[in-house]
Amino acid sequence: MDPEHGPTDSLDRPLARRVKVALLLTGAGLVLERIALAFWPLISLFIFAAGLLMLGVQDALPIWGLRAGLALFGIATLLSLILGLRAIHLPRKAEVVTRVDAHLPGRPLQALSDTVLVGAGDAASETLWERHRQRMIARLASVRPVAPNIRLAPRDPLALRLVALTTLGMGLLFGSVERVGSLASLQGSGGEIATGPIWEGWVRPPAYSGKPTLYLGDLDPHFDVPKGADVTLRFYGEDGVLTLRETVSGDTDTRSDFRIRQPGEIEIDGPTGRLWEVALQPDAPPMAELVGPMTRAPSGEARQDFRLSDDFGVSRAILTISRDVEAVERRYGYVLPPEPREDISVPVMLPQTGDRREIEGRIAENLAQHPFAGLPVRLSLSAWDEAGQESSEALGESILPTRRFFDPLAAALVDQRRELLWNRENAPRTAQVLRAISVNPSEMFDEMTSYVRLREVIGQLEGRNGRLTGEQVDTIAAALWDIALELEDGELKEALARLHRAQERLSQAMRDGATPEEIENLMQELREATRDYMQQLAEQQGPDADDTDTPDQGQDQGQEITQDQLQQLMDRIQELMEQGRMAEAQQLMDMLAEMLENMRVTQGEGQGSGQGGEGMQGLQDTLRDQQQLNDDTFSDLQEQFGRNAPAQGGDQQGDEPDGDAQGGGEAGEEGAEQSLSERQRALREALREQRRNVPGGGGGEGSVGGALDRADRAMEEAERALREGDLSGALDGQAEAMEALRDGMRQLDEQQAQSQQDQDGQPNDGSEAQGRDPLGRTPGGMGRLGTDDEFYEGEDVYRRAEELLDEIRRRTEDRERTAEERDYLNRLLDQF
Repeated sequence: MDPEHGPTDSLDRPLARRVKVALLLTGAGLVLERIALAFWPLISLFIFAAGLLMLGVQDALPIWGLRAGLALFGIATLLSLILGLRAIHLPRKAEVVTRVDAHLPGRPLQALSDTVLVGAGDAASETLWERHRQRMIARLASVRPVAPNIRLAPRDPLALRLVALTTLGMGLLFGSVERVGSLASLQGSGGEIATGPIWEGWVRPPAYSGKPTLYLGDLDPHFDVPKGADVTLRFYGEDGVLTLRETVSGDTDTRSDFRIRQPGEIEIDGPTGRLWEVALQPDAPPMAELVGPMTRAPSGEARQDFRLSDDFGVSRAILTISRDVEAVERRYGYVLPPEPREDISVPVMLPQTGDRREIEGRIAENLAQHPFAGLPVRLSLSAWDEAGQESSEALGESILPTRRFFDPLAAALVDQRRELLWNRENAPRTAQVLRAISVNPSEMFDEMTSYVRLREVIGQLEGRNGRLTGEQVDTIAAALWDIALELEDGELKEALARLHRAQERLSQAMRDGATPEEIENLMQELREATRDYMQQLAEQQGPDADDTDTPDQGQDQGQEITQDQLQQLMDRIQELMEQGRMAEAQQLMDMLAEMLENMRVTQGEGQGSGQGGEGMQGLQDTLRDQQQLNDDTFSDLQEQFGRNAPAQGGDQQGDEPDGDAQGGGEAGEEGAEQSLSERQRALREALREQRRNVPGGGGGEGSVGGALDRADRAMEEAERALREGDLSGALDGQAEAMEALRDGMRQLDEQQAQSQQDQDGQPNDGSEAQGRDPLGRTPGGMGRLGTDDEFYEGEDVYRRAEELLDEIRRRTEDRERTAEERDYLNRLLDQF
């Protein structure tokens, strides 16, 4: 480079100005870079000391410690200053030009400073050199100032500068700038350092309020905080110079740490003292509300919706359920006074995270086996906040939900169990009733194991002469509940367990990220378990199940769900899982579980219309009325056992009344039985009238008419037994009448399906005829799954089974059939 020529001598004025500005700013940045590299220890030292002063370290140190700290700070400052002065040197102009030129293509500033040494005076060389300079001048159009390069990491391997910055940040967040001034007051004089009156204080609001800690010295003379805030004060200097007076804690003893429980004053008396008037921020007690009545899930689980609110947040809530003795109808075993029992306390599950100021939810607790289940109860919901304030009780009344039992014997066992839990002195009466309802075990029990267990329970009730301990009562109650479940559920219990297990396994697969093959296998398991459960449910409830296991309140009654709809829902669940949309699939899984709990299994679109539809409706009404009459007859039989009266009525020969009271009682009993017999006769006459609306109602044995003939005869026998006071015999006749009515309704349903098929004109070739499945079978009556057709028996059964399998395989290969039919046929093949 020629020192006599500068890089900007040959530039026009605007470009020369830009280059000079870039060089000037780059030089200033280079100066800052040299200062930072030389004096970073000194700067870090001052930053670290400022952070410590803001945090108040000087107030916590003794005087000798403070002096030692100041001495170390002075020595470190002097040493850092000397080392920095020795290391720093200001940049030269050439260094600045080199820094800027290094960021430009081709180093144009260097090129413009050079002169031609070889070929000077030659015209061609001069022309070539001039073109080169013009090219370099064009590259200067992008000239920019170069930022300083402050790289301290190689010079600070211990990251001391970061420690200093962290300390400063802590001081700004948790300390106070005013604390730095306390250092100056300590250095006023030697005597004041040792005896100067200094204080510090902090106010910490309760954690539930979400408010930060406050420095008392920064607060106004009037401030407010939530109740329960903690105050911490610290005094430095000679004892007794500063004193504390406060009226916010309510304590007579004055301490430096106290809690604000009431409005009042906090005063520090002394040379540097201050006075604050403290008010409490409003904190209303929480609100609790029961939303709607208590409802029942199909499993007997009690469900109660609620609403909670609080201005700062609810800490806990409890639902208390107490027995409403006054609302209990005092008859049968409830004539005795109830044994004392503790109230039920159900803790309310509150969200662990999030806002607790407004909470809406549902309390769900299965209390089906509790002694209060099925009885009137009082509900009381209470809530508390973090301050300990309790809400007003939200009161309600309900019947504590329990599980429904459709099997009459199971329902009777649960009823006797409830009376035994009401008062253990009902044990003799309970044993007597249990003997009466199990007098004919071959007809009442499908499995003799349940009968044997019931006889053991009866022996336990009679063996103690009514003197049972609490533990024995609980054991007997548990045994009665288990027997009732066996009678009610039967195979349905196993099907339901398989269904729940399949649902749980599929939900776990969603959470674990199962493979498509695993999803396919688990979905197939769920389909099979759902099909088995629906079939067992339909077969168990039969045509007289006019009310499936749905919640008592709050649910739409009569809502129906078909098997096709369930199949579509499960297909959608599998599709979402295969797409990785597990959250949506889990929502549909929950919906499926709820539907299966509340479903009403249906096959077809209804019972038809016209004469057949009217006849079916009439038979359903008759069956329902007969069931009600059967329940009333059983209730009267219970009353007889309760009074220890003979099982026969007043017409019994040889029973002479013993006094007016006894005669009056028997007369009343005879009147009640006469009323039951009249109701039975009215039902029999109504059945005869309804036969006119039933197609085939006058047929012979094996037809609808034959079944109705059996029902008529059974009703006549029940009516005769009621007139004679034989309640046990009447129950047998009524049970036979109900069974005959069910048989007639099933045959009428098949007859209607066949009639509809004939009207449509479709051939009966075993294919997809109206009212038949793809195998040509007639569907089960009254919405039952499967078929009521008789199965093949005898030596041709194996040949017929092989023919059916061949036919199924042939139809699955027929691509003209619908996808739903082929899927159904494939599921049949999977079973074999």
